[in-house]
Amino acid sequence: MPNAANEVKPAATQAAIQTAMQAGSPGRNPPFWVPSLYFAQGLPYFAVALIAGLMFKSMGVANEDIAHWTAYIGAAWVFKPLWSPFLELAPSKKAVVVTFQLLGGACLGLVALALHLPVWLAASVAMLGLVAISSATHDIACDGLYIASLSKKQQAQYAGWTGTFFNAGRFISLGGLVILAGQLEKTQGVTNAWTIIFLILAGTMVSLGLYHAWSLPTAANSGGSDRTAAGIARTLKEVIIDYLNKPGIWVSILFIILFRAGEAQVQTIGPLFLRDALDKGGLGLSTAEVGIVYGTSGTVAFIVGSIAGGYFTSWLGLRRAILPLILAVNLPNLVFWYLSTWHPHDLVIIGAALSAEMFGYGFGFVGIILYMMQVVAPGKYTTAHYAFSTGIMQLGFVLFKWVSGDIQAALGYQQFFVWVLVAAIPVAVLSQFIPMESRVAHDAEPASGQRPEAAAQ
Repeated sequence: MPNAANEVKPAATQAAIQTAMQAGSPGRNPPFWVPSLYFAQGLPYFAVALIAGLMFKSMGVANEDIAHWTAYIGAAWVFKPLWSPFLELAPSKKAVVVTFQLLGGACLGLVALALHLPVWLAASVAMLGLVAISSATHDIACDGLYIASLSKKQQAQYAGWTGTFFNAGRFISLGGLVILAGQLEKTQGVTNAWTIIFLILAGTMVSLGLYHAWSLPTAANSGGSDRTAAGIARTLKEVIIDYLNKPGIWVSILFIILFRAGEAQVQTIGPLFLRDALDKGGLGLSTAEVGIVYGTSGTVAFIVGSIAGGYFTSWLGLRRAILPLILAVNLPNLVFWYLSTWHPHDLVIIGAALSAEMFGYGFGFVGIILYMMQVVAPGKYTTAHYAFSTGIMQLGFVLFKWVSGDIQAALGYQQFFVWVLVAAIPVAVLSQFIPMESRVAHDAEPASGQRPEAAAQ
């Protein structure tokens, strides 16, 4: 920007400069921080959700134990709505974001150290739990900063960037770090290999935190009339009561929990199946090969499916689209039954099958996001109620993730993947009987500016 501090500028120019300053310091406009902010949101999430399970598999932990421990760790995203209002006590959303990026980086570094302790499993689970709590808290402040710092037009303009760079965390985790881990396992040994991976994750998060200390807009927290812990607790109670008093809310909660019944189990056991030896019913792929098939073509297919699912639902409307979306999430899981039955060795065939599964996952996942946004969340506390809905969605994910290891151990891989398909039937049936319209009157507070949280979670 040219140096014109002493010039008298027209009112329109002054307003434009003020808008730019609100979005960030000169030269630190949204393109300088939105992509890196959502990459920082995705990276620790996928470290907990995906990398940890593959690391435990390499270190000889049983499938059922992996499912249990990773489910416990993932519970942080279930309960984050309960402490999210208290983040308003911080001086700014930027302060919360930077703090928890640095804290998350430190905890990832502690995971690397924990792997060398005699009680490495308990220690690494504890440290990953801290990573999860830090990441879940960061998610809240991250989305709040995005909404508070950008106009509605800018929010729409950069919405595609948020999903893309969040999923860049998946690509880097599976397509980069897992492949690297596979190579390092051959030369450095399993423990040292994963130590290096978590040190890389730690260094990346700390670097992002330092960068964002410079680049992020301030986005001060709202100053309400009762901005105290007690006042926030009273508001939280009111928000919860209002949520539970919505018409038909218990049926909606059941639908949200059941939506991911099949997908949660496949996302947990699928990568372990790929790694397990042929004599145990798995495909016997190396760590690097899993990274190649899941982290490259699989991630691209997921992103393409997510975009296509959004356009598909916009075209048909949620009521007509919901059953095809549920089928899209679950029918591609047939590829795992195929893989567990025929055990192909060609990595191209395996990659194509998993790409089909990931495309369906991305395509259909749009359904539950829009159901929570358009049916459950609207009302007096739209943003808070959307956050509670995402917590309930994560609860369903955690519950089915927790039991998936035990079911697989009891049934074996082939029959387990048949069970996964059966687990999708209840939500498909329920979708044909529950309302797909907002639970409040049309003149209630709209969900303007609302953006689905990552995914991802």
